[in-house]
Amino acid sequence: MAEHHDQTASTQAEVTEGVIDDPIAVRRAKREELLAHGPDPYARRYDVTAKAANLEERYADLENGASTEDVVRVAGRIMAIRRQGKVIFMVLRDGTGDVQLFIRINVLGEEGFALARDLDMGDWVGAEGTVVRTRRGQLSVSPTSLTLLTKALRPLPEKFHGLTDKELRYRQRYVDLIVNPESRRVLTARSKVVSAVRRSLEEQGYMEVETPLLHPIQGGATAKPFITHHNALDHDFYLRIAPELYLKRLLVGGYERVFELGRSFRNEGMDLTHNPEFTTMEAYCAYTDLEGMKVLCESVFAAAALAANGTTSIEYEGHPIDLGGHFRSRTMCELVSEKVGRPVGFNLTVEELRQLCRDHGITELKEEWGAGKLINELYDELVEGTIVEPTFVTEHPLETSPLAKKKAGDPNVVDRFELVVCGHEYANAFSELNDPVDQSERFKAEVAAKDMGDDEAMGYDADYVRALEYGMPPAGGIGIGIDRLVMLVTGATSIRDVLLFPTMRPEAGL
Repeated sequence: MAEHHDQTASTQAEVTEGVIDDPIAVRRAKREELLAHGPDPYARRYDVTAKAANLEERYADLENGASTEDVVRVAGRIMAIRRQGKVIFMVLRDGTGDVQLFIRINVLGEEGFALARDLDMGDWVGAEGTVVRTRRGQLSVSPTSLTLLTKALRPLPEKFHGLTDKELRYRQRYVDLIVNPESRRVLTARSKVVSAVRRSLEEQGYMEVETPLLHPIQGGATAKPFITHHNALDHDFYLRIAPELYLKRLLVGGYERVFELGRSFRNEGMDLTHNPEFTTMEAYCAYTDLEGMKVLCESVFAAAALAANGTTSIEYEGHPIDLGGHFRSRTMCELVSEKVGRPVGFNLTVEELRQLCRDHGITELKEEWGAGKLINELYDELVEGTIVEPTFVTEHPLETSPLAKKKAGDPNVVDRFELVVCGHEYANAFSELNDPVDQSERFKAEVAAKDMGDDEAMGYDADYVRALEYGMPPAGGIGIGIDRLVMLVTGATSIRDVLLFPTMRPEAGL
């Protein structure tokens, strides 16, 4: 068999002559030779008995230069190769970490050693052998057999620089995950956060449900939708902006605590905190109000931080943040008043508020905006970005909140909060509007806004109004942006860093 492999190596040298400067061509030539003479470069199965992290834990006390009789089978991608005559050191990376192969010709045999000598960075291999620790202290597997599992045709990015181009990292996430441990850390933490959010809600008695992604009416939030056509029904549908109206129908039906964790879609711009498709968690609870949603929000954020970091004390954008305990509450008008240095409220006329906006450099004002929208604009432009510690911003204008219950004693504002941390919004909650007549009037106002050119305004959902007419109990509801929550607890500064496959412009030439 050794003689056969020498002939194979000679043939391969002839095949690759002239393409040695093209690493993909060289690897393709190796693939063709393997297909012709074996072994199969695309194995069907390999039974693994040990993982890198488990070996490190089990043999932590193995002394330098010591050997064991323990036989294990490991598998992974080759991340490093160092050849020294009749010895090859190879680093395999599996899902838990790295393990070294200490390959010796006298242990593996000439045929297996010839295979090892011909492998490339990026190939997937399996190895069976004993556990040893080298004289230099590196825990290793000394293979008695080596199996090529998958031949990689493309080389990995240059060893010491990795994949640093962000456009390539997001577009070729599979390569990013291979060579950038930080990406693996963040995206693994995302999975832990999602599980923790689910667990936290289920422990508080919430039932997870699934509602439609295709909506016949634009609703649930104010945003520009994606529109698609259903051929069988010959009707345009909207990819859901939010699941809110369907979830509240379930409160009408008698479910008292429900939540949904899933995708929503908004046909809007992309930046560091926005992606056209995104993940939210929305929860609704009968017989509670905005205060109940504050407690729920605090519990979810604490659970997420613990899952990602093991502590509720984190750092984000250079600021130490504690996501444990209770968050402070401030009204929108209080925050705006502090920022502009004078009392701001609904006692001011629309023209006074427009002048106040202009005085602070806010000039893109629409003629139809009332006092509430102008106060909200002052908050958005001057205040939100300056808030650092976790803050429930309450008492939002009625004009910007068509689904929330009016605050008792003040018809200008609603029982609503947005949770803001380090200048970004992470959650939005209401004491839910359950008066069908009031809701109908607000839907009509949304339709009027749409008729005036507001493509983010909601449509009139007659079925939802009908549902409310059957009676919805008093309730609190909340929506939490899962992508942004993961950014917060992992320290990521771009939403693309926490999405496995962010939305990208189609790649030319593919």
